[in-house]
Amino acid sequence: MMSMLAVFALCVCLFPPVLADTSQIHDNATDYYNLAQMAISTGKYEQAVGYFDEVLAENTTLIAKGDALMYTYKDKTAALTDLGRYDEALSTADAGLIKYPNSTGLWNNKGYALYKAGRINEAIDAYNHAVTLDPSYVKGWINKGNALTAAGRYQEAIDAYNKALTLDAGNEDATNGIVQAQKGAASALPVTAIALVIVVIAAVGIAAWYFMFRKPATEAPSEQQNGKNKK
Repeated sequence: MMSMLAVFALCVCLFPPVLADTSQIHDNATDYYNLAQMAISTGKYEQAVGYFDEVLAENTTLIAKGDALMYTYKDKTAALTDLGRYDEALSTADAGLIKYPNSTGLWNNKGYALYKAGRINEAIDAYNHAVTLDPSYVKGWINKGNALTAAGRYQEAIDAYNKALTLDAGNEDATNGIVQAQKGAASALPVTAIALVIVVIAAVGIAAWYFMFRKPATEAPSEQQNGKNKK
């Protein structure tokens, strides 16, 4: 019996137990991520941004194994946009897209930041990236339609909304978007017609002025006149 205990004691000394990796059990980045999501759910965007910063300051190895790190960049972009901090939002989106270039959500939220910043054509490009990556991305098509409407490209906007409706029949945002785009197109027609009339009148006026007041070309003297003038 004593020999058995001696052998056991020797094994314990030679092979110490493997301690649990506490970093795998308690992950600070995940904790901060969860706090950020709770803050967003209650509309506390400033607080959420602070928590997302804490996430990125921690070791993100674990949350990078799932979608949480991508959502950190995506949701931080949206929160910063809602706070009106567009440059920071775009920097966050670009940093996220370096890691996740095929994230439709990141491209969509970059488009949202560009749209709110008044950079409409760039927003359209970002939304194009989103729906090209995922043609079934209803939200991307609707946001693209909104940006096209803001750019005055009404028929393209209607096409984008219709694409959304083929994916989600009865979607209210897409339906309302079509109505707004049609109103914009209708209001643009009189302006276009007036502009065309003005251009035509201006062209006619310039032509009339030219023919009425242009200086006549000097006629070359005839040979007969040249002969009379010779001495």
